[in-house]
Amino acid sequence: MIKNTIQQFREASRAYSDASIFMHEAIARKAGLTSADHKYLGLILQHESITAGEISKITGLTTGAVTGLIDRLEKKDLLKRQFIKEDRRKVIIIPNIENSMKLLSPIFDELQQKTLTLISTFSEKEIETIERYFREATLIMKETADHLNHP
Repeated sequence: MIKNTIQQFREASRAYSDASIFMHEAIARKAGLTSADHKYLGLILQHESITAGEISKITGLTTGAVTGLIDRLEKKDLLKRQFIKEDRRKVIIIPNIENSMKLLSPIFDELQQKTLTLISTFSEKEIETIERYFREATLIMKETADHLNHP
């Protein structure tokens, strides 16, 4: 019985992961971004400001790849570089939240509404369980990525 439940959970989890990737690919295309740039922009938008080094550390990307990412997103006016007066080698990345929301909100608004409708069908206890799974699974994935990026 438990083996079948675990197998069903794995299949559902894999299907969710695949659907998430395909959806974000479609969102990125609609927004005129690569899927990677779309996801990294989402990460950058979570910060008031962030350095290229911090982006590299969080993502595991090389500094050269981060520079390319910043170049592409800056060209689309989704962020800007701000040089530090005391050390012009150090650059802070400032997300352009207004332009990013203009680009992404029309795409995400319907998704957010459908997600809220779905969540409202669960009890508070079920939501807490689902949230716990996502938080703990996220930690496992981050640990795995860190291990792979820094063996």
